[in-house]
Amino acid sequence: MGKVEQVNDGNFSKEVLKAEQQVLVDFWAEWCGPCRMVGPVVEEIAREYDNIKVCKLNVDENQSTAVRYGVMSIPTMILFENGKVKNKVTGYMPKNGLVRKLGL
Repeated sequence: MGKVEQVNDGNFSKEVLKAEQQVLVDFWAEWCGPCRMVGPVVEEIAREYDNIKVCKLNVDENQSTAVRYGVMSIPTMILFENGKVKNKVTGYMPKNGLVRKLGL
C-alpha cells in the first residue's frame, strides 16, 4: 500500500525523474476545485497500485517544474517512466477513466 508523496522543484529530479519505477505526478493547487475532486482518486491509485510511485506537486509553489512540463491547466496528471513523460491527462475524471487513460 503506497501513499502520496509531496514533491517540489528542488527534489523533482531525484524523486520523479530518477525513480526506479513509474511515477504518477498530480500537478495541483489549493484553490482548484477539480484538483480537490481528483485528490481522493489519486490517493486511491497510490493505495491500489504498488508498482507505481504517486506524487503531488503544488503548481503555485513550484512553478518552474510546472512550466517545464507544459502544465497550463490543473489538475494535470503526468505519468513518468525512466525520466520521460509517458502519458498526460488534464482535468478531473473518475478513477477507472483515469487509470485507463494513463495506461496503468
